[in-house]
Amino acid sequence: MKRIFYTLPVFFFAFANWALAQEPLLSKEEAIDLTLQNNLGIQVARNTQRIDDNNANILNSGYLPSVTANGGGTIDRQNTEGTLGNGETRTADGVETRRYNASVNVNYTLFDGLGRHYNYKSFKERSQQSELEVQQTIETTILQLFTVYYEVARLTENTQNLESALGISKDRLSRAEYQFEYGQNTGLDVLNAEVDINTDSINLLNSRQQLRNTMRDLNLILNRELATTFAADTMVNFVSGLEMENMHNEAKDNNVRLQIAEKQLNINNYNLKSAKSVYLPTIGLTGTYGWNESNNNSPLAFVVQNTATGVTGGINLTWNLFDGGRSITNIKNTKINYETQELLQKQIALEVERDIRNAWDSYTNALYVLEVQEKNLQTNQDNFNRTDERYKLGQVTSIEFRQAQLNLLNAELAQSQAKYSAKLAELQMLQISGQLLNVEF
Repeated sequence: MKRIFYTLPVFFFAFANWALAQEPLLSKEEAIDLTLQNNLGIQVARNTQRIDDNNANILNSGYLPSVTANGGGTIDRQNTEGTLGNGETRTADGVETRRYNASVNVNYTLFDGLGRHYNYKSFKERSQQSELEVQQTIETTILQLFTVYYEVARLTENTQNLESALGISKDRLSRAEYQFEYGQNTGLDVLNAEVDINTDSINLLNSRQQLRNTMRDLNLILNRELATTFAADTMVNFVSGLEMENMHNEAKDNNVRLQIAEKQLNINNYNLKSAKSVYLPTIGLTGTYGWNESNNNSPLAFVVQNTATGVTGGINLTWNLFDGGRSITNIKNTKINYETQELLQKQIALEVERDIRNAWDSYTNALYVLEVQEKNLQTNQDNFNRTDERYKLGQVTSIEFRQAQLNLLNAELAQSQAKYSAKLAELQMLQISGQLLNVEF
């Protein structure tokens, strides 16, 4: 019964391995393309940009005239009584008067103190700022994408390492059972091997569950069916030739947070100039083409029908000399907002400098840890190989063999963790320097 019991896990894990191998590979390039096309956060950011682009259009600038059309008609019924010059009195009941009118009016502002000029420039800056915000959203989403993608890759490697460890434990159990049958060891070695198989099986099941959960997290970023299964690319390539000084200079020139802050400072500057436009007058042109007609059936009326058409035009000047102080207060507050943005820009610049230095230190430290872990993995691999040979010869105990096996497994897991941590540290540094979207993944 023991052999039947352990055959089921063997079959289960063999089938799981076969199923995993059949999953289509989701390459890094494909993952990026799907994210750019489908991610909901990026789509929202792009819609916001479309609105800001519309606001920066000439149709929203105030430079174009306004044209309105008016039309109307009235009917008036009255009983009238009138006295003529000779003293004669005349009356008319139900006198009806019809009046009709139509007109086209044009209004155009020639000068408004340059307010619309600076408002238009502000809209243009906001449109460019919105484009930068889309870039920032894309960078943040791409970094999130690879954080989850590399976690899928890490769990994939962990699962494979745990499968290998389970296979070693199964071989050890078979060896212990044969040795027990021929009286070369006690039943304690068999029991220990069975316990270790159970432990390795549970660890493998947990790793597979974490892998499935993380795949769903990645599918959520890609905005596709959550149950979609795939295989991740476990190959990691690092960008060569990175230097701290270059990264620092790139961050000053290309960091998207700094660029957004600069655009906001420009917007506040234009808002301040626009607010000061109230000190100057507004000059406008008006023009009207109108038609009016009046019909009167009263016998007392001198004119029964009157029709008039014509064009009128004019120029007007409006100068707000004093509005109770509201404009002065608005200018003061706008100036304070500009000064505040200057302070925020300096703060962001300091934060970016700190972030790029911290990211560089984390990156170089992660590369060193990866190098150490790779050497440690090789050492533990050599140690396990020698221990395995000595175990077959009966020169080490099962406990010593198990310890060597666990040391190898822990070294494999640590090396995998170090590899992906180093890559993520590199991506974070590239994001801060504004180079994330310019490199091969």
